[in-house]
Amino acid sequence: MPLVPLLPLFHRLNREHFAGELADGDGQALVAVRWSDGRMRRSAGLYRFGRDRQGQPISEIVLSRPLLEPLPQEATLSTLCHEMIHAWVHRVVRADEVHGPHFRSRMAAINASQQEFEVSVRHRFPVPSEPARWIASCPSCGLESPYRRRRPGVACRLCCERFHGGRWHASCQLVFTPAAA
Repeated sequence: MPLVPLLPLFHRLNREHFAGELADGDGQALVAVRWSDGRMRRSAGLYRFGRDRQGQPISEIVLSRPLLEPLPQEATLSTLCHEMIHAWVHRVVRADEVHGPHFRSRMAAINASQQEFEVSVRHRFPVPSEPARWIASCPSCGLESPYRRRRPGVACRLCCERFHGGRWHASCQLVFTPAAA
């Protein structure tokens, strides 16, 4: 499906599922929304915030052109809504979580309120497979997961939820070892 302009979709989803909270009083989006330049090939989208190299504040949603362009519009809506939940948790709820309780609660409410698309924690879109270079293991439960890159500071979600109320904890931090060739 050809790429569609994202801002009208953003405003529609903001009205329908976020009570307009992701726009200011003049109706301007609180976050920038754009298609990727073509380099995002594994992640369907991202929400990022912080400061750019000049120290200016950044708050933006970027969707993957290579992954989403060939898929139906439901994939774009699902991904955009997923990233909007991240923006909502950060900008409105002001919580420091990734896919924590606020995220999951809003995701469940959106999925229950409509059938046009489904928001999920992980996308299920076709991605070319690439062998994992690393195996991450949880020191608490022993669960092992393949990773293409080492990700410092990543913790086992299951153990963080089970033992620490869904918050990151150092005792659940994954240990990375090279995968067998």
